[in-house]
Amino acid sequence: MATSASAASPGVPKPDEIFDPVGRGLDVIGDRWTLLLVRHLLGANRGFQELRKRTGIAPRVLSSRLRQLAADGFVESVADGSRSLYALTPQGRSLAPIITSIGRWWICHGLRDLAVDPTQFNRTSAQSVIESLPFMVHAERSAGVDLTFELRLAGEGGGVWTVQVKDGICDVRSGFSQRADVRLTADSQIWCGVALGLIDARDLYQRGLLRKEGGLEAMDHYFHQVAPEGRARPVDQVLPQYARERSDS
Repeated sequence: MATSASAASPGVPKPDEIFDPVGRGLDVIGDRWTLLLVRHLLGANRGFQELRKRTGIAPRVLSSRLRQLAADGFVESVADGSRSLYALTPQGRSLAPIITSIGRWWICHGLRDLAVDPTQFNRTSAQSVIESLPFMVHAERSAGVDLTFELRLAGEGGGVWTVQVKDGICDVRSGFSQRADVRLTADSQIWCGVALGLIDARDLYQRGLLRKEGGLEAMDHYFHQVAPEGRARPVDQVLPQYARERSDS
């Protein structure tokens, strides 16, 4: 005669009988997409299609997750002219420290086995790397600092972003800065390589592929980088098209 698990193991409680704040919290926010959607809504209110482009989530799954987030009190719909956007409620914004901790943990501990290939950077790479800078900021080096960088990136996925580093916190927003201490201009693929510590910035300055206006501060000094220290290489050893340009010159 078959017996139930509880009858066979009378001393073992069911998971929902255990008071565990972490377990109960994961019941609410522990699915694959919840924190990722909140992460993108922390930056701004966004429409359905923009969330799709930023996350790659299939439409039906995205609709389901947004409905659940609304039912759980994390997300609400707001009007923006004729459009309807998704916005975080105060309860949704209360998840910001969790998302920041996950991002910083991965930058500090989860990158050791990551193989980053700059030749595979695409139209989403610049935005993805730039919007990850708040997780990469080096708290000790940026303590007491108040600097604003303006990034002007050309090529696929390019655009203009303002990055402020102040007292160990990094804030990123799209658009030009009204008061930038340093302005950097480069191809988006090249800049991603520099930001992740894969391409030597000094080599780029010498070649005129990275231009700086304003102060002498090096932006990469204030951020943790993916590549191990000392791994940055000249651009023609990383991106094949620049090796060809050198051989043709």
